[in-house]
Amino acid sequence: MQTASPLAPTLFIDADACPVTREALDAARRHGIHTVVAGNSTQNLQRRIRRDDPRDALSARRGFWVETLDVSVGADAADFAIVERLQPGDVVVTQDIGLASMVLGRGAFAIGVRGHLYRKETIDMQLFIRHEEKKVRRAGGKTGGFSAFDDDDRERFVRNLSSLIHDALRNAAQTINSENNTVDVDGNDVTVD
Repeated sequence: MQTASPLAPTLFIDADACPVTREALDAARRHGIHTVVAGNSTQNLQRRIRRDDPRDALSARRGFWVETLDVSVGADAADFAIVERLQPGDVVVTQDIGLASMVLGRGAFAIGVRGHLYRKETIDMQLFIRHEEKKVRRAGGKTGGFSAFDDDDRERFVRNLSSLIHDALRNAAQTINSENNTVDVDGNDVTVD
């Protein structure tokens, strides 16, 4: 796998049953960031990518290029492949709370397919609720499921992902500036002693 700039964020898409892959790729194109679409080898991940999308860093357009990450069939294979490649500041699209927890633990950002931003402050409670609901289902009980995915969910996802990518890019720029002892003042880099 090729790498983008060490400080530029990468967008990872957990493509297993992801209803917003197209929207996530559109956001990555607009913001000009490297994107990895990850899923198991039984999926045709290539079908999610436009023919004219650059496939390597040398062909990147405005920083955007996309690659697929085919993983073996198995529970959580894509999740672990994503986490293995994560860097602080990267962004992950997933509907898996367990993966979101690992992402946050690595200093990266996670967003759900309905536009929910996962946060360190609340992820433990979400994991606990998931665990308790699983226990109820195993005992033969029923838990409330999600409502049908709709256009409002899609719009919320697009809006929140765009904001999240913008924040990740700004954080990366601030990191670069701090390493160069510069600070952005009204669009100008000023050296700090």
